[in-house]
Amino acid sequence: MGTRRVLEGKKKPHRPRRRYTAEFKSEAVQMLLNGHTCASVCERLGLSSPTLLYRWKQDGVRQGGVMAVGLEARVRELEAELRRGERERDILKKALSNFGCDG
Repeated sequence: MGTRRVLEGKKKPHRPRRRYTAEFKSEAVQMLLNGHTCASVCERLGLSSPTLLYRWKQDGVRQGGVMAVGLEARVRELEAELRRGERERDILKKALSNFGCDG
């Protein structure tokens, strides 16, 4: 029958599903929003899959709760940082053109 192996009676033992509180989920997503990588959050909290964390984030944003507000605040921060960087770049370009350098 070729290289096909049949494992009979060798099932993995069933592990009970872990249940997480809403507070735990919220804190995990907040860590993600604060800039931690998904892998580091999963490792620190003992989560089995990054997919779980992304699902919690998506659910929180859909519900429009604290996570959505935190995400909106982070977007505003990043937009302000981008504008500041663009202003600095423009100032440097003008300075280079004043000194006769090609910018």
